[in-house]
Amino acid sequence: MIVFWLVLTILFIIFATAKLKWHPFLVLILSAFLVALFYQVPLDTVAKTISDGFGGILGYIGLVIVFGTIIGLILEKTGAAIVMAETVIDFLGPRFPTLTMSIVGAVVSIPVFCDSGFIILNSLKESLAERLKVSSVAMSIALATGLYATHTFVPPTPGPIAAAGNLGLESNLGLVIMVGVVVTAVAVLAGWLWSNRFLNVEPDNIDAENAPAATLPDNLKTRDDYGSMPSATKAFLPIIVPIVLICLSSFANFPTAPLGEGLLADILIFIGNPLTALLIGLFLSFLLINGKEKTQQVSEAISQGLVVAAPILLITGAGGAFGAMLKVTPIGDYLGTTLSALGLGIFMPFIVSAALKTAQGSTTVALVTTSAMVAPLLGQIGLDSELGRVFCVMAIGAGAMTISHANDSFFWIVSQFSRMSVAQAYKAHSMATGIQGITSILFIWLLTLVFI
Repeated sequence: MIVFWLVLTILFIIFATAKLKWHPFLVLILSAFLVALFYQVPLDTVAKTISDGFGGILGYIGLVIVFGTIIGLILEKTGAAIVMAETVIDFLGPRFPTLTMSIVGAVVSIPVFCDSGFIILNSLKESLAERLKVSSVAMSIALATGLYATHTFVPPTPGPIAAAGNLGLESNLGLVIMVGVVVTAVAVLAGWLWSNRFLNVEPDNIDAENAPAATLPDNLKTRDDYGSMPSATKAFLPIIVPIVLICLSSFANFPTAPLGEGLLADILIFIGNPLTALLIGLFLSFLLINGKEKTQQVSEAISQGLVVAAPILLITGAGGAFGAMLKVTPIGDYLGTTLSALGLGIFMPFIVSAALKTAQGSTTVALVTTSAMVAPLLGQIGLDSELGRVFCVMAIGAGAMTISHANDSFFWIVSQFSRMSVAQAYKAHSMATGIQGITSILFIWLLTLVFI
């Protein structure tokens, strides 16, 4: 019965989010109560366990998510994301257009959500495809898979941050970033190779010729809507500086103390704390805002960022509450023993995440929910070391991209803005995300064989 109740809870999550269209925040909170009911958790501890789990995870990474979201929003609104893309294109040149587009997507998606990233880069992608005489389908898949890879693997994107927080890595995001970049490179390569199958394929949805204009959000600009654009240096600073600081902090924090234990190490550890680093990045992003009443524009950007971050924070907190409730049940020990006997190891979090992603569509929900479920099992599946936890985040991310189809908003953005029919989008985009996920988990598995 122990497994039965867990399966029933997972089915409830899938049914409520995919069929009933309930908000994932409410679904995860209700799931925490269901777990308490099914496993007969003492009634006087239920409310405290849920509230402690909710507040605990947000206490670690709540502000990090807020700062990262605001930075991404400012990069969108000021045109800095487009400047970043154009800089990468100028650097790589026109020799490998689809690979260039994949790398552009991977870079831009570090601070910007993949949905928004595809929309704001769509006109740039179309003009590049026309100029270089390359199929826009191939360019669309290259861009989409590049955006998707970073979105699922590399902080400060909220999904990987939340998963890292649930698995106890909130103070070592630098290691998550470094490993995430390596895994992202493999996922980007897989998506790029698949996109090249469509070099001679044209979009087949003629009726969608005007779809981008019709589906473009009112508050999101295209390339032609911007006036003066920021310099490349200003565009990259808000995201490069925090990432470098976080990685330096992780390096200084190594058990071998490579930088010693003096003032330099203390300063690097302080400014490289994800909270401090992203606060520095936030102030650097303010340099991108020009024109009159700059203070008011900064205030408006923060307000809009808080609105965007709120649902993510609620889902993350609810995932923490769900995970906290699972930890006080016998499910961890039971499943750990069972899964150890099966020898699934790193594939277990991948399978759970892929099932949740495919069933309900949201990458962030799959990352948050799976990481909350897996946290009590890390010891039993051999991933309880620091590096093991990082690989577990990567495995969950690989599952959370497998696959993007009709219940995923990103699927519709890619298909509509690329003028692809549903059938063509399944063949090109959905298959690409499936290949990315499977390729990534196989690579992660090989890494665990070497390093764990």
